[in-house]
Amino acid sequence: MPSSSILALATAVTGATAAFTGFNYDNKGKNQQSFEAEFKNAQGLDGTNGVFTSARLYTMIQDGTANDPISAIPAAISTKTSLLFGLWASAGQAQFDNEIAALKKAAEQYCDKLDGLVAGISVGSEDLYRDSPIGQAAGENPGAGPSVLSNYVDQTRDAIKGTCFEKAPIGHVDTWTAYANSTNRQFSDKLDWVGMDAYPYYENQKDNGVDNAKQLFQAALDNTNAGTGNKPLWITETGWPVSGKSENKATANIENAQTFWREVGCPRFGKVNLWWFTMQDGGPSQSPNPSFGIVGGNTLSTKPLFDLSCKGYENGGSGSSSSASTTKQQSTTSAATSSQAQTTTEQSSAVPTTSGSPSTLSSTAVPSSSNSVPIGTGTGTQPQPSSSQPAGSTGGSSNTATPSSSQTPPPVGNSATGLNSFVAAVAALMMAVAAF
Repeated sequence: MPSSSILALATAVTGATAAFTGFNYDNKGKNQQSFEAEFKNAQGLDGTNGVFTSARLYTMIQDGTANDPISAIPAAISTKTSLLFGLWASAGQAQFDNEIAALKKAAEQYCDKLDGLVAGISVGSEDLYRDSPIGQAAGENPGAGPSVLSNYVDQTRDAIKGTCFEKAPIGHVDTWTAYANSTNRQFSDKLDWVGMDAYPYYENQKDNGVDNAKQLFQAALDNTNAGTGNKPLWITETGWPVSGKSENKATANIENAQTFWREVGCPRFGKVNLWWFTMQDGGPSQSPNPSFGIVGGNTLSTKPLFDLSCKGYENGGSGSSSSASTTKQQSTTSAATSSQAQTTTEQSSAVPTTSGSPSTLSSTAVPSSSNSVPIGTGTGTQPQPSSSQPAGSTGGSSNTATPSSSQTPPPVGNSATGLNSFVAAVAALMMAVAAF
């Protein structure tokens, strides 16, 4: 690192705690110009007061290359858009090596330009869910287990040492059911934050009509908090489809999408770290079924399909206790580095592969019709979110990640059953001893 960059490295992290608000973005077929157009469009959406200034990415790799940094980075620098970096972790070690290479190149090329735009780094997206019996029963692509992901987190921490990303908070994105599974607790314990994907629309074994959606969403938050020991929680994906098929009582239409936006999104925008799914779904070239895009049509537009203004909905509908709790958690994230010293004793397992003030860190905080996940082999093919699954799955033909019923499983009964059972057993034992 040139000596001129030393000051930038030393001031990489700031102490401010404002929340990130943005959308999810894939990389399929995109270049710097197209990313800039999307980021500017998000910032200019009618009724939002320019609050959508952050972008969550699924990969560090530019589409069409083996391991060049994604062009969303220079686009973010140009538009002052903060980035939640993502490293794809469900395609095996060789592909993860390419993700690490792209991350290192990004540090070399952009450290002196990012100026507080890095929200954090996500190692993987819904890998635990896809690796679970629920995910496998739903026919999902192979994922990765907790021991593999733990190793990937260690590799990521090693890769950013001595760079302007060194103090970036490192987390993982998955469904709440993955975090509620006690076998994944050792992995989540070593993270700085956990990212939760939650889609009440897909919880088709529950009363999942839009009138009950905010309650299901709150339950997902509670389950994630219980399963991770109240680890700082970032909402990395949620939304309601504007069109498409029904899921039990959940109907996909514009009216319901607006209700979900107002009752789940509005109370949290600007208060907790949240990346909505999504601005334009499968677009501008495709229209998935269901479609979650708040902007319709085949071209970008700042005119949404429904009124995005939150006036009168800032404090209602979602439960203030959750918002306050998540805000308190995310305010400590920038300094969350103690978990770097933790290790895991889980046995390693193979990773399933398929075909299918300068400051770098910020001071604030897709599915296609294909289920295949192309693996980068040096020929330019990179993993893409699949439009047939919730964002975070991969597929090679979509321009945008789209959630699907198969990706986000329905809630599995009580939030953290294993944890609650343990607590109850301990309490019973104590009462027996006292009685004796």
